[in-house]
Amino acid sequence: MVSNPVYKQIRNFTLIWLTISITMVLMTFLAIYFTYNPSELRLQAANPLPLRSPEPPNESIQALLVLPSPSPQPTFTAMAITPSPTLPYLEAEVIPIASPTVLPTLTPQPTSLPVDNQAFQVGIHVQQAPDLAEDSQENFYSPVATDLRLPWVKHRVEWRLVEAAPADYDWSELDSVVSSAARYDLKLLLTIAAAPDWAREAGADLSQPGPPADPQTFAQFAAEMVTRYLGKIHAIEVWNQQNLNRGWTSPAGLNAANYLELLRATYQTIKPIDPGIIIISGALTPTGVNDGIGAFDNSSYMRQLIEGGLLESVDCVGAHHNGYNVSPDHRYNEIPADANANFRGPFDRETEHPSFSFRSTLEGYANRIRASGAETKICVTAFGWASAEDLGGAPQGFEFALDNTLAEQADWTAKALNAMRDWGWVWLAFVWNFDHGPLADYATTNDTVLYSLIGPGETLRPAYHSIREWQRDYLARANS
Repeated sequence: MVSNPVYKQIRNFTLIWLTISITMVLMTFLAIYFTYNPSELRLQAANPLPLRSPEPPNESIQALLVLPSPSPQPTFTAMAITPSPTLPYLEAEVIPIASPTVLPTLTPQPTSLPVDNQAFQVGIHVQQAPDLAEDSQENFYSPVATDLRLPWVKHRVEWRLVEAAPADYDWSELDSVVSSAARYDLKLLLTIAAAPDWAREAGADLSQPGPPADPQTFAQFAAEMVTRYLGKIHAIEVWNQQNLNRGWTSPAGLNAANYLELLRATYQTIKPIDPGIIIISGALTPTGVNDGIGAFDNSSYMRQLIEGGLLESVDCVGAHHNGYNVSPDHRYNEIPADANANFRGPFDRETEHPSFSFRSTLEGYANRIRASGAETKICVTAFGWASAEDLGGAPQGFEFALDNTLAEQADWTAKALNAMRDWGWVWLAFVWNFDHGPLADYATTNDTVLYSLIGPGETLRPAYHSIREWQRDYLARANS
């Protein structure tokens, strides 16, 4: 049996030990609490750094795309968050050490300009929502940025609609486009074409789009636009399809020298305002027709442009290709015969031409650029393959869409992306197109519907998934 004095000693020791322990715990808690700012800890927890890319969404769940309508349903509106003022650092006690470690001075790096980043990049043409509502437009921009994860979008600017009278500007559509692109951190390519009636040449057919009488009026309009959206426009394509009468209706005809005057004036006007903008020459339409009235052969037109000094007034050479019914693997004189094809052009030896081949068209431009002694890259501002498989018809002149299945559309788009990435001389490539199907009500008389990634019933065509998986793989490779 333990004696009473010993029991008292044990009890007193236990009480003293508990008192000391509780005191130490309390002091530690108070030290931590007053050393670290609780609000700063909450802020850190609310903004965790991303550790890895999000997993691809479940396709069975994401079968339909939410599209804008004339009367959009109420949607969640993100609230503007005002950053909290920066908290002052606590001054720590200076403890002298024998050999202080000198840390290197970090020099802030300037933001990379679009014109300086010549890595291969992919974008897509997105048409403006007809109601001009920001929420409607973002229904299209959101999947481009967050699901397809493409860094660029393209928008066509109709000069005649923005400046219907001299210096009388209607920026409402562009305000919506620029705002939505900026919100999703998407780089923006604007293609400018179609002069207003007041600026056209005397005697011009005003029922068709065409150039201005004075190239400087176009350059001035571009300057107004760039100044209004300074830092939010990343590339400008100067005109579009100027080797076709329907793109360049002029009393002087399809004249490459006249186009070069327009390009030079624009380049010299824009670059001092924003040197970072990528200036792209207007993309030619691939065609073997060379009558000088309705169409000018794109290869011959490109030769005239380069010989006339094109490469001195661009950062990138624009190009188009609509794919026809030919895989991007094949050069024009190596296309396998297809006895069942509705459109016979690429398969008949009498009509074969480089313009029928995606690969031959782009290689032809690149070879001509290199032959001139330059290393200027090509920007494919529109490419794609048309399919009428889920539409039931195609307009006249687009019979090749009847030959292409949706699976081929998806496969050939991915193959074209692989080729352009591997060639090394393609800078930007824009898929044609994302949303023309629903905005044109899937009309089989509208040729742009054939290329749309959104098909009837607001379904995502296989090409959408093909592009998404390609881009995810491309980003994974770039980050590995």
